[in-house]
Order: sequence, then C-alpha cells, then structure tokens
Amino acid sequence: MTFFEQISLSSEVKTKIVTDYFDVWTKIMNRKARTNKLGYIDLFSGPGRYKDGTKSTPLLILEKIINHPELRQKMVTIFNDANPEFAKSLEIEINKLDGIDKLKYLPKIYCTEVGNDLVEIFENTKLIPTMAFIDPWGYKGLSLRLINALIKDWGSDCIFFFNYNRINMGINNPIVVEHMNAIFGESKAQKLRQKVQYMDPFERELTIINELAESLSNNRKNYVLPFRFIRSDGTRTSHYIIFVSKHKLGYTLMKEIMWKYSSEYEDGVASFAYIPVNKEYEQLTLLLSYSRPLDELGQELLKKFSGKTLTLKEIFELHHIGTPFVKDNYKEALRRLEEKNLINTDPPMEKRKMRNGIRTFGDNTKVTFP
Repeated sequence: MTFFEQISLSSEVKTKIVTDYFDVWTKIMNRKARTNKLGYIDLFSGPGRYKDGTKSTPLLILEKIINHPELRQKMVTIFNDANPEFAKSLEIEINKLDGIDKLKYLPKIYCTEVGNDLVEIFENTKLIPTMAFIDPWGYKGLSLRLINALIKDWGSDCIFFFNYNRINMGINNPIVVEHMNAIFGESKAQKLRQKVQYMDPFERELTIINELAESLSNNRKNYVLPFRFIRSDGTRTSHYIIFVSKHKLGYTLMKEIMWKYSSEYEDGVASFAYIPVNKEYEQLTLLLSYSRPLDELGQELLKKFSGKTLTLKEIFELHHIGTPFVKDNYKEALRRLEEKNLINTDPPMEKRKMRNGIRTFGDNTKVTFP
C-alpha cells in the first residue's frame, strides 16, 4: 500500500483540521464535562508514521495529550487498525514517544475489522465525551450506524474520511451494494442509485453529498459539515472529510477551522475546499468572478431581520447554520450596511474601537434593521 509512503499536501491539511479540532474540543470539554475522563477513538489508525518519517494523526494527538498536564490525567485513547503490521508498528511508535509513561491511561491498541460487531459494542456502551476519527482507505467499515453510535452520547463528535471517488464508482456497482447501503441507509441508497444514474458529474456529486448529509443529520437533529479535497489539476473531487455533531457549538468551531484551511476565498467567504494547486491552475484562479457574496449576505439579513433589533451574536447564531459564512463574514457584511446607513448600531460606528483601520463589531453590538 503506497498511502503511507509520503504524506501528501491534502493529508497534511486533513491532519491539521483533525488536530485543531481536538484542541478546541478538549478545551471546551475540560470546562463543561461532568466527568474526569475524556475519550479519543481512531478506528483506522495506520502505522503511526509515513515511510518518510512524518508522524501521522495518532502520534500528533498523543503528543498534544502528553504536553497538557490536565489531559494527561483525563484522556482515554483507543487506536485500531485491521492490518496487523500497522497495529504493531503503531504500538512501537507510541511506546517510543517521549513522556508516554506520564499518561494516567495508557493508549489501547487493537487489531480488528471494523464491522457490525464493533458497531453493536458502541451502540450498547454509554460513552464518555469522545472525539472519534474514522479514516478508512476506501469505504469498508464506514456506516451510518457506526457514526450514530459514536456521537449518540453527550459531548461526542465524529470526523470521518469520505472517499468520494471510490463511493461514486460504487453507487451503481452490484458487487458493493451492502457497503453502499451501510453508508447511506438501504432505502436512501436504492433511491440514490436511480437518481444519479444519468446525471452529469457535477450534479451527481452534489446529490450524493446532499443525500449523505441528509442521512447523517437524522431529521435535523445533527449538524453536518463537509470539507472537499480537489485534485491538483482542479478537475474533480478526490475526497471529503465530514464532521458530525449534535451540538451547534461544535459545528461553529469546526466551521472556523475549515474556513482557515480552505485554499480559495471569494470576498472573504471560504470555499470549504482544499486544492493543492500547481502553477498553471493557480494562474487560472486569478480569473475568478468578481461577485461579492457578502453584499448578498447583507441584503439577506435586511430581509430576514426586518424590523428587529439583535446583537451580532444573535444574528450569527440565528443565521449561519447551513451557510458558508463564519462570524467575521457577518461583521463585514454588517459593516458595509452600516457604511451605507442601511442599519443602526448601538454603540454607533464612531464609538467602537478600531482594529486594522476598521471599526469593530463586538458580540454585544446591537443592530437595528429597518
């Protein structure tokens, strides 16, 4: 398997998204969780290092725990890989980590196939607040049941790798019907096969991702956030990582992280995609459209909140779910409306602090819409 030969730019970004979210998740859980234990589960861990020596996600997560006195006393970590060589290599690499003996709970390393038996264990176990990472090579072992089992308890979130290329090929492949049914749900998978059969590639991708998000949302009880990775030639999607949480705060924090690692922005609005661009494609991106989506956001806010007075925080929380906008986008959209005298603010512009030459919008700044 060549995947662990050398880390790719896309894999670097994927790892940064996971480890950055681990930082904010543990910070919140340390403050809010009514338990002296927190969990981290990685079910497709790999060997721990790439052949070029680069550390992969399990080692980076464990180093964060080792370097944090409070986490050293709280974190319970479980790593698994069905490949015996990978599981053994990971165990060796973990044992070599400086300070690993400082952990109250030493990492548990397993070598087992991820399937229905494991799903049933998670379904029937009340989990401590747990962050789970599911990063399969293809799609074997990935299922709605598994994700739902991992996020069912308070404080538990899941990030998983979605190999769009392989799943796109598998949708109408009778050999892998069972795997597709596990990912989308049997009835939804059957409808999806019919729906996408004659679609063009762009429409097909949107439909597949929307159907997946709909299944994961569990009738809007869960928050789902996909991040797209595109081939370096810019021609098509290679894969997604997808975040699932029952909590609005987790969704909001992950959106900020994915915004940071997006490779393209239009008027400050992130693409929620990463393209490891080559020079030729980089020049083409300079010719992107000149549309200003934050002006459109401002017009939408004027209509939605007409006649109301709300704080910036309230506006953001009431509106941003399901949009590509982060809080800074709302600040800029409102600032543009304020400059045109289309809204009233309290405190007004001239009484607010300057930052980088621009009057700030604090969370408690009140906005009155006409």
